[in-house]
Amino acid sequence: MSKIKPSKGAPYARILGVGGYRPTRVVPNEVILETIDSSDEWIRSRSGIETRHWASDEETVAAMSIEASGKAIADAGISAEQIGGVIVSTVSHFKQTPAVATEIADKLGTDKAAAFDISAGCAGFGYGLTLAKGMIVEGSAEYVLVIGVERLSDLTDLEDRATAFLFGDGAGAVVVGPSQEPEIGPTVWGSEGDKSETIKQTVPWTDYRDGEVAKFPAITQEGQAVFRWAVFEMAKVAQQALDAAGITADDLDVFIPHQANERIIDSMVKTLKLPEHVTVARDVRTTGNTSAASIPLAMERLLATGEAKSGDTALVIGFGAGLVYAATVVTLP
Repeated sequence: MSKIKPSKGAPYARILGVGGYRPTRVVPNEVILETIDSSDEWIRSRSGIETRHWASDEETVAAMSIEASGKAIADAGISAEQIGGVIVSTVSHFKQTPAVATEIADKLGTDKAAAFDISAGCAGFGYGLTLAKGMIVEGSAEYVLVIGVERLSDLTDLEDRATAFLFGDGAGAVVVGPSQEPEIGPTVWGSEGDKSETIKQTVPWTDYRDGEVAKFPAITQEGQAVFRWAVFEMAKVAQQALDAAGITADDLDVFIPHQANERIIDSMVKTLKLPEHVTVARDVRTTGNTSAASIPLAMERLLATGEAKSGDTALVIGFGAGLVYAATVVTLP
């Protein structure tokens, strides 16, 4: 028989607060058209994107995260000292080590919180949320801060007609804490590494360092392959998350998919047969694709505008490079 004492965590976990930060510079499609042969109509019809935000030198991954996190902590009604874990999902922090989460945890004023980064692309928020839930139920932290943050403008090839218009910058954060009821459902997540070439960095950093390529690495993708995968396979994953939570589409109040492309969002809504009463996040129109930040940013905007309200039942799903995905049902803070 094991001599290890059982964990004494909370029975369940929930999202207690949310915060977001969008850089001050707003970039319309006209700016993108300076470097690619396209049109505003083509960009809007293919993606739904009208504008996106690009960070200044001062709006670093850490700085944006701290701004979003401060709002989430205030929204949750707790203090930074109560945060026991900081999880940051990002692919655009260019220091391999130390994890940017440690800097964020310190500057927020946490009391030596566990802090680490994860790399799960556009599914990163879902991965972080699942890890936070586990920490709380296991008892290693009472409150966990989950941050999705990107400066994808640093990884955008402005001459790549397929991707130049897609990406934006920003940070979204949530505080996850204890609950007496199940308010974060089971996560349906996974990976399909055989499709990893469909979304990738153009070349390794070492190729640029060693002078094998003159152009700084960027994100590239096979648009049609990604679109088909997202529309057909991710709708199945979303349905599995509903099933795992024991609800149907009729029970939903809100749908918050990764803000990759409005055509993908529309197709998923149709495939899932979501009722008209379900509010659908469309933050992609003015924020663009912010990868790991897109779901918490969309959640924050829906609550701020009153399109969604506290206590609503929401289906969230992220999917992207890897290819990886994560979907779950949550109660909004």
